[in-house]
This record gives sequence, C-alpha cells and structure tokens, in this order.
Amino acid sequence: MADTKQTKTIGEHAVAAELARHGWAPALTRDGLERTDILAVELSGNRTMVEVQVKAARGRGHRLSWPLGEKSQQPALHPREWFVMVAIDELVTEPLRFFIVPRDHVAAAAWIEHMNWLTEPGIAPGVRNVGPERSRVTLPTFARYENAWSTLGEPTDQVPILLPPKFHDYAEDAARVGLRPNHPWSKALPSW
Repeated sequence: MADTKQTKTIGEHAVAAELARHGWAPALTRDGLERTDILAVELSGNRTMVEVQVKAARGRGHRLSWPLGEKSQQPALHPREWFVMVAIDELVTEPLRFFIVPRDHVAAAAWIEHMNWLTEPGIAPGVRNVGPERSRVTLPTFARYENAWSTLGEPTDQVPILLPPKFHDYAEDAARVGLRPNHPWSKALPSW
C-alpha cells in the first residue's frame, strides 16, 4: 500500500517542477494554508499569480481516482484557483501525468460523478449510501485537461469546460444528479 504522505510529496514537488518548466515561479506553501499547496507567478507577460491545489493519486489507468471531499467541492473564491491532478503509475513504469483543472470544474466533477454513482439506475436502494464527502473522481473524467498548462494564465471562468459531455446531461437532471446548490453553475448551466 502506498504511503499517502509520500504520494502528496511526490505530487507537490512534481507540479512545482512542471510549473517552473512552463514559465511560472512556484512556491510551495506551508501545511495549513487552506486550498493552496503552491502559489505561482507567471514570469512573462502581466505576471499573473495563481493558487494551485495539488491532488496526487496512485493507480493504474481507468482505476486511478482522486478523493475529492467537501473542501474540494467548494466553489472558487476568485478566478485564479486551480487544481493540478497528478496520476502516479502504481508500477512506476509510466511517467507522471498532469491534469490542469479550474476549481469550479473539479467541484462540479466531484459532485456529478458521485451523485451519478449513488443514484445509478438498476442499483438496489441502500447498496450505495456514501455521501458526497467521500466522492472520488476517476482519471477519464479529467482526461481532456491533461497537460493543459497553457490555460493557467487565463481566468478560470473563461477556460473551456472539458468534462465529459454526459456530465452535462447528468447536471441537467436535477432530480437525480444535478449540481451542488452553492455551485456557480447551478444558477445557469453553461454548455460543454
């Protein structure tokens, strides 16, 4: 079994290195700074600053998933909050994979994937009874965000939504899945 603290360390340091490779000056924050593992300033242009929360998980292929509980499902406080999801191959044979996702996209994905799983038709009532605080999001959900480092300089509310198209259908079905009531898209669901 993988050491979760070691997994977190791998993720944070790898993301800091990748940020530097892509023209950002990263600074790891101390433990305890809520919602932010790395602060980074863009070295060119207008010196944009972003807050990055890193989520690292070990696994293989479609089985890999990130736990995204209540804190991860909170909406962005400003348009410069990002997640970088790091996929660490459990056999250590593949390179690390990075998925650069705006916070509001992560919050929507966590709620939608969990509520769809919880209320999936054909599953006997009471078999699945874990609340959204135990949400997990699988790698295919974020697949289209892989290596999207160039989006970091944009305000997150202007970044295209690259979640699976079926998630839009699930979000429209407010009776079964919908969106978390405090999510910014719950007022007007954007298209994707």
